[in-house]
Parts: sequence; structure tokens; C-alpha cells
Amino acid sequence: MNNVIEIAGERAVIAFDPEIQMLRGEFVGLTGGADFYAESVRDLIAEGHRSLAVYLEMCREKGIEPRRRFSGKFNVRLDPSDHAAAVTAAAAAGKSLNEWIVGAIRDAAGGGGLAPVTSAR
Repeated sequence: MNNVIEIAGERAVIAFDPEIQMLRGEFVGLTGGADFYAESVRDLIAEGHRSLAVYLEMCREKGIEPRRRFSGKFNVRLDPSDHAAAVTAAAAAGKSLNEWIVGAIRDAAGGGGLAPVTSAR
């Protein structure tokens, strides 16, 4: 996945903020905001470790669950012609619409290309 890194088991989306000329990371599976900034990738990873540690400690102190829980269900709104095209593609693949969409999401969000980052050094 492009622009996604894993720090201490948590995934973060990385972007460049042109207004401040810095890299920005934001953990996406947490219940609250834990973002971090740096000028280099090495420093961004180090800041990510620090930001995550502070966030997890704050959650422990306040008795807050730090990680989001996902139900496995969500609604998708799309154009009716896209809905019809998806039904046709699923049928052509011999799958239910749900199976086909799960496959499409797995392919797009896939397991490949995401390298865990365990150290700032």
C-alpha cells in the first residue's frame, strides 16, 4: 500500500503537508487522534513511535480503549449503473456481490507492500 507504514503494530497513513513543508503521519485504527510530523522519513518514524507511546499511555491513564473496533459491516452508496456493473461482474466471476466486493477490497487494500517498521534507527 502506498503511503502506509506500520509502527509498533499500528498502521499510519503518511502524507506531505505543503503548507508546513513536513511529512505527516496519522494512525488510522485508533479511537482518537495521534498524528505526528517530521522533516525526514527517519524522524517521522521516531516521532510515530513517540506519538503512539504517549497516546497509549494517555488511554491507559484514562481507562479509554485505544483501538477502534470494526463490525465488519458498512453501507456503500454508489451510482445505480455502478451497482448493476458490480452485480454483473460478480455473476461473471461466479461469486455473490458480497464475495466479489470483499475480493475487490482485499485486492485494493491488500497485504502486499506494507512493511512493518519496528525501529527508528
